[in-house]
Amino acid sequence: MVARLIHLNGPPGIGKSTLAAVYVDRHPGALHLDIDGLHRLVGGWEDEETDTWPVVWELGRAMVAAHLRGGRDVVLPHFFGQVEEVESFEGFVREHGADFVEVVLLDDRAVAVERFNHRARGSVDPWVRHHFRLIGVNGGSVVLEGMYDRLLEVVRMRPGAVVVRSVVGEVQETYGLVVAALGETVS
Repeated sequence: MVARLIHLNGPPGIGKSTLAAVYVDRHPGALHLDIDGLHRLVGGWEDEETDTWPVVWELGRAMVAAHLRGGRDVVLPHFFGQVEEVESFEGFVREHGADFVEVVLLDDRAVAVERFNHRARGSVDPWVRHHFRLIGVNGGSVVLEGMYDRLLEVVRMRPGAVVVRSVVGEVQETYGLVVAALGETVS
């Protein structure tokens, strides 16, 4: 069986990381590559003047390559709002002899925006609070709506992407839809 990278795309707060965690819990050996979590390991991530993203993605790609070489799956829960970002990562995965599976989690636009805002308002997680503040100073809901719209454009340009409806509070049901989209049965 060929290793694969399962890209869970979707707007912020839609449940990508939650579903990735459930997936790896039920698939021993799979890697939950939480880029946000990895990012927090690099000093200076909270400083807006320090661009830590390049090193984080370099580390992430190295982890993906090592895991895929070992014949194991990787789940990447991360928002990509430009088709070039998805295509670049897909090319990287295929260069390593693995399959690239694209699942996009969506809810209604207004609900998706509120899900992020609700999660961020109640969070004590420094990463979530940091991004809530950045989104707020850059336009708040208008920024989130723009991200949502860009994601829809990515979906339009990537007909192989499977869209799964992510409903608030229905983690197990949404997980079932994700694994069905992957051609698996719920474990």
